Amino acid sequence: MSDHLESVSRTIAAPAATIFDLLADPSKHAAFDGSGTVREALTGAPQRLSLDARFGMDMKMGVPYKITNTVVEFEEGRRIAWRHVGGHVWRYVLEPTADGTGTVVTEQFDWSTAKSRLALRLMGAPARNRRSITKTLERLDALVTAAKG
Repeated sequence: MSDHLESVSRTIAAPAATIFDLLADPSKHAAFDGSGTVREALTGAPQRLSLDARFGMDMKMGVPYKITNTVVEFEEGRRIAWRHVGGHVWRYVLEPTADGTGTVVTEQFDWSTAKSRLALRLMGAPARNRRSITKTLERLDALVTAAKG
């Protein structure tokens, strides 16, 4: 594994298509964000993401700010990733379990393409994001489970 990739996986008892639908809808991102920084999708965000789609988010890390993301990887039901001005990538990879009862969801913070890897390291972003990814996957699981409910 790369020194510039934080990656966590979790098995969720739901079909990949159900999980992917949440990931591809920017209006749902705040509901499963484990970092506590995502507030809501900005007006004008697409209802469903696709390759090269751009979407803005209201964020807050100490102070409120807005960020625009571009979808840079997209494979329906399997993979979605976006990048913003900082250059790093947030990626989700979905793989059906061997027994067909669920989906292994892997979230990755890929900072190999970041414009300032040193700044991210000094800010403690890799370790902080790894903790946030774990929380995000827990929240995503809970959201999918509640929807089945």
